[in-house]
Amino acid sequence: MRELFDEAAGQTPRDPQAAIRQAARTPQRKRFYKDAGVTETAGGFGITLDGKPIRTPSGRQVVIPSRALAEVVAAEWAAQAETIDPVTMPLTRIANSVVEGVVDRVELVAEDLAKYLESDLLFYRAGHPEGLVEREAAHWDPVLFWAAEALGAHFILSEGVMHVKQPDEALKAARAALPGNAWSVAALHVVTTLTGSALLALALAHGARDADQVWAAAHVDEDWNIEKWGVDEEAAARRAARLRDFQAAVTVLAAVKPPAA
Repeated sequence: MRELFDEAAGQTPRDPQAAIRQAARTPQRKRFYKDAGVTETAGGFGITLDGKPIRTPSGRQVVIPSRALAEVVAAEWAAQAETIDPVTMPLTRIANSVVEGVVDRVELVAEDLAKYLESDLLFYRAGHPEGLVEREAAHWDPVLFWAAEALGAHFILSEGVMHVKQPDEALKAARAALPGNAWSVAALHVVTTLTGSALLALALAHGARDADQVWAAAHVDEDWNIEKWGVDEEAAARRAARLRDFQAAVTVLAAVKPPAA
C-alpha cells in the first residue's frame, strides 16, 4: 500500500491538499488484496487488507478516530477493481495525509490555513454587473455577518482584486475559531484550498453554513459565467474532481466533530 502514496510523502506537511493532489497522480497498481476491513487498534480504528493494517509511506499505521469514518475508508478499498486508482479514494488520501503529515504538526497546518484569511475570497467583490454583485452579496454576506457576530471578526471588503490589509484583531479572532485536532484541521485545509475561503471553511465547521451552501458560495463567479457563456467540458471535469475531494473533507469533518453538549 505504501507505494501508492510514496510521492505524497515528499510534500510539505503544511498543505494536506497538495499531498492529496500528489497522491492522486501516483501510477495505478494492480489490486493485491481480496478483502478490506476495519479493526480496533490503539487510538482508534485501523484499515486492514486481508487482515494486515495499511500504513503510510514512512511506515505509520493509519489510525482513524471514528469507526464510521474507518468503514467508509475501507469501503473505498473494497470498491477498487483490478487496479487501484487513488483518484477514486479521496478519504484514503486525506487519512494518509493526516497520519503522515499533520498529526505531529497541527499548529503549523493551522497557521498555514489561517494565512488564507488575509486574502479570503469573500473580501473581494465584483463592481459590476449588478446581478453578480447581488449574487455575491447573497452568498457571502451571511458568512461575514456570522464571523462578526459569532467570532468577533470584522473584516474589510474591497471591490476588484486590489489587496486590502485586514485588521489584526479580525485575523486573530478567526484564527482562534480553528479546531485543534489534526483531522479537523486537515479537512478544513482541504475545504479552504478547494474554495479559496477559510471563512467558508470555518462557517462549515461551526455549522453556520452547510456543505451545499459552501460549495455554491465558492462558485458564485464561475456559475455566473457558465450561465452567460455555457459549460466548458474540461473545466466541468476539474470541478467534479474538486467536488469529490470537497465531499470527502466534509465527511471527515462530520465524523470527527464533537457531539453537541
